[in-house]
Amino acid sequence: MTATDGSSTDSSLTAEELATQPACWRRAAALVETSAAALPRVGERVAVVGCGTSWFMAQSYAALREGAGLGETDAFAASEFPYGRRYDRVLAITRSGTTTEVLALLERLRGSVPSTAITGDPATPVMSAADRVVVLDFADERSVVQTRFATTALALLRAHLESQGPAAPGVGTLAQAAADAERAVAEPLPPTVLTVDQISFLGSGWTNGLALEAGLKMREAARFWTEAYPAMEYRHGPIAIAAPGRATWMFGSLPAGLAEDVARTGGLLVADSGTSGLDPMADLVRVQRLAVALAAARGLDPDNPRSLTRSVQL
Repeated sequence: MTATDGSSTDSSLTAEELATQPACWRRAAALVETSAAALPRVGERVAVVGCGTSWFMAQSYAALREGAGLGETDAFAASEFPYGRRYDRVLAITRSGTTTEVLALLERLRGSVPSTAITGDPATPVMSAADRVVVLDFADERSVVQTRFATTALALLRAHLESQGPAAPGVGTLAQAAADAERAVAEPLPPTVLTVDQISFLGSGWTNGLALEAGLKMREAARFWTEAYPAMEYRHGPIAIAAPGRATWMFGSLPAGLAEDVARTGGLLVADSGTSGLDPMADLVRVQRLAVALAAARGLDPDNPRSLTRSVQL
């Protein structure tokens, strides 16, 4: 069920698990020192891989690492890894540790490229498939839909980047992100977004991966029509779907002129993050809450979305 203030009265696992993210992020940050040997070193050329949500977190991390000047970093869906390229390390993000594409990639790279996996389950094949493993079992989930594991993996990687040098311009600290996430969990959702029939999520740089994940979460949990684009690409066609009753949701600072362009369509603009608002990762928590609220309002089970399983095993 959904309360009139936009808060969820649903008792779903997803709702319970996503609310623990601030604590999970802080716990991940505390693991940086003991995990550092397994994570990318300054100057390494790194490929980060995953599937679905994990791939989007890989994209965000890759942009953060390159933006901080710590080394070339690419992100790929595990099934699309370019085996002809040379990397100093491959980093795999896999909640279940059983995903077929990730395990096949790690097996193929064994002995030729150092590999690290970040996983939520220490009793799965990835423990032996990767050379090194970082286990975030405290962030694992019972829900099929990923929320806290994905963001906790990114939190660990953000904290590790902070330990290696200054962040890219405009990127806040993980400590501030965790504080903002507490607000995102507690404050009512914007009432205007509870009644729209479509949302386009936008990001730029490291927040583009968050925008992609936001769109996926809404589709998975609530079967809701969403799309996601790099912010500057939105005006190159996709803005044509903006209209009254639809929303454009920006992660991070708005490009100049975009607010005016959206206003002319009659659509709703949601842009709470950036220099004066929530950290973009905390803003993603709001989308997760919205997905659960809309699923409840539609009589859907956000924990067990149609046609999905916890892990794709082929």
